Amino acid sequence: MNKIRWGILSTANIAQTELIPAIFRAKNAEVIAIASRGSKVHQVALDLNIPRAYENYDELLEDKNIDAVYIPLPNHLHKEWVFKAAKQGKHVLCEKPVALTAEEAHEMVQICKENNVKFMEAFMYQFHPQHARVKEIISSGEIGEVKLIRSSHSFYFQDRDGDIRMNQDMGGGSIYDVGCYSIHAIRNILQTEPIKIHVYAEIDSDTNIDTSAFAYMELENGVKALVDCSFDMVGRNEYEIVGTQGSIKVPYAFRPDRNGGVGHVIVKNENSIREEMLFGDIYCLEVEHFSQAILEDFQPIYSGESAINNMRVINAFYESIKTGKSVAVKR
Repeated sequence: MNKIRWGILSTANIAQTELIPAIFRAKNAEVIAIASRGSKVHQVALDLNIPRAYENYDELLEDKNIDAVYIPLPNHLHKEWVFKAAKQGKHVLCEKPVALTAEEAHEMVQICKENNVKFMEAFMYQFHPQHARVKEIISSGEIGEVKLIRSSHSFYFQDRDGDIRMNQDMGGGSIYDVGCYSIHAIRNILQTEPIKIHVYAEIDSDTNIDTSAFAYMELENGVKALVDCSFDMVGRNEYEIVGTQGSIKVPYAFRPDRNGGVGHVIVKNENSIREEMLFGDIYCLEVEHFSQAILEDFQPIYSGESAINNMRVINAFYESIKTGKSVAVKR
């Protein structure tokens, strides 16, 4: 077998517009089935040229010809369907955030291990080569000792009524939706973990979800971090690393696909400024990496344990908001 056969659990927009087209572009993957709750799935399958359509998720999971599933369901449903997929022997790519709590994430990782299936949270942005280049520049010493990393991810959210991102019980809120990227990026780029966090949030009075959040973090390696995320600001998806001798800015950190796949790495010091541009098809790279991990039986670069740690930080964000105090990240 040289291609992983994918099934898609949901006709969610991200599946139709991003992941399914990426599977078609991938060299080592093919999509053979899609499921939804109801008859609309048949038209979606026809439109997207997918051979099989199922009117419920369980039927897709029972299909013996499917090797892996992509789960872009609402956040509160991730645990249930990861469990069911793992028990049917399907490898799982689960949309971010992987769960609502670190405890849920731990249980999901464990059930996948017990059933000998691969598991990965779908932070597609990390596969763009600009981030590996940032790590190279930091390691070279060009910007000196890293002192600060800051990350911003926001968009102006219109038409909010009835949207699941405004539903607290379904895992709504700006931290779950976009702040999780910044948390992941800080941990990924510096290869360290936050140990102390203080967060301020703006809370919607009708839904009780966080529409904006602003965080200060202390990291294990002594570096300080700043995060802001929002449904109430113009679109931004960037991070910056500041050192003793210079800085690195990545202005299309999380959605370079909206810039034609082109990422920018801007390096500044007192005497010069340099901009490097790199191309990457992030969704395709994600699919190919996970599919290859299945084919060759290796651990994906983003492990289940790291996904649990990301959720621990998200949990700490919400604990700080609730208490109004600085909190330690629980291990």
